[in-house]
Amino acid sequence: MTPSADELTTVAATLWGALAGLLLPRPAYRLSVEPGQPWRPARGWAGVGPGAGKLAGVTGGACAGVAVVTGARPELGAWLVLVPVGVLLATVDFAVHRLPDVLTFPFAGLALAALGVAALLPEPGGSWRGAVLGAVGLGGGYLVLLLIHPKGMGFGDVKLALGLGAALGWYGWGVLFIGAFAGVLFNGLYALVLVVARRAGRKSEIPFGPFMILGAYAGVLLGALAA
Repeated sequence: MTPSADELTTVAATLWGALAGLLLPRPAYRLSVEPGQPWRPARGWAGVGPGAGKLAGVTGGACAGVAVVTGARPELGAWLVLVPVGVLLATVDFAVHRLPDVLTFPFAGLALAALGVAALLPEPGGSWRGAVLGAVGLGGGYLVLLLIHPKGMGFGDVKLALGLGAALGWYGWGVLFIGAFAGVLFNGLYALVLVVARRAGRKSEIPFGPFMILGAYAGVLLGALAA
């Protein structure tokens, strides 16, 4: 039986994600340093290293997921570019509780640029205007939260929210709210599991960035399904 176009797209997306994931360990290692410290020395920014198999599996699976629900719509290209950067951001934040500017600002710019291109192609599933408003809305919302409760999050989370807001806003305000709420929910559930397992206490610091990314990914999946 000849594979359908959607099946071929999913396979290609999975392979792309797996290959990108194989190249993430080295930049993750270099960027996983405390604020103010220089990047760790290594030969270049790309290359297979420890943990490559795990990151390849995660990135490949995530790319496969967006390919299945998005199909051949033009925004799939944007998701396939953004997913590896999101996995890299989550990896670094889990390691050192830090979201480097060298990743967060380019992530936001990349999201807006890639979705801008998608909006110019035939039959996009969302709106570039929505992406811009989503970036401003979610970024501004997190900035307000930071000013109200500075101990609850870092400025890196605010900068990350710009790119995630663009991705979620592409599919509209409803998806934006769902993705933002999902991030808070996933973070709370993770914290609860750690407390129950006696691996964390009430004052333990838990990185929020990975759960923002996971929530946004869930929102994008829902938005793509409904588009």
